[in-house]
Amino acid sequence: MEPGKQATEKQWYAIRVQSNKEERVRKTLDRKIETHGFGDRITEVAVPVKKFEEIKNGKKRVRSEKLFPGYVYIELYMDEQTWLFVRETPGVGDFVGSHGGTHTKPYPLTPDEVAKIFGVGEESEEKTVIKINFDVGEQVKIKDGPFEDFDGVVEEILPEKGRIRVTVNIFGRAAPVELEYWQAEKI
Repeated sequence: MEPGKQATEKQWYAIRVQSNKEERVRKTLDRKIETHGFGDRITEVAVPVKKFEEIKNGKKRVRSEKLFPGYVYIELYMDEQTWLFVRETPGVGDFVGSHGGTHTKPYPLTPDEVAKIFGVGEESEEKTVIKINFDVGEQVKIKDGPFEDFDGVVEEILPEKGRIRVTVNIFGRAAPVELEYWQAEKI
């Protein structure tokens, strides 16, 4: 990177950070950008997450999980000042793709990589995925609905619908029953 040379287009870069410190680094960068007036040159700092719904102790909750632990993604116009600004932020290790040294330009992410990281064009980006904590073949007790207190075996898991298919023994015959994932519990 030539000193004093300003990039003409903004691009995404990945930076290494200490695992479990991604959100702290993102907040620190956001504060620094605002206080030092870098908002026109560093446009976004992101920690991609996926949201899961799960039932724990009978209560439904939404949980977030980092897609890429140990990395923060930043969109900026790369030049000597923005490079130093990011590198000197507490918690930031290095840009992915840089080879060390004070004037080595890191490689930006390709458009394909950005699309994969942020799920561009996928409707699942805003949709919460349901995490179903059952395995096929597992014994369960139905705790709600018309088959309450029946025991069964999980035959199929349908995460896109948030449902499970359970085989229940009714009047001596095996019958498949489709349930909401929260209507059953492990035995």
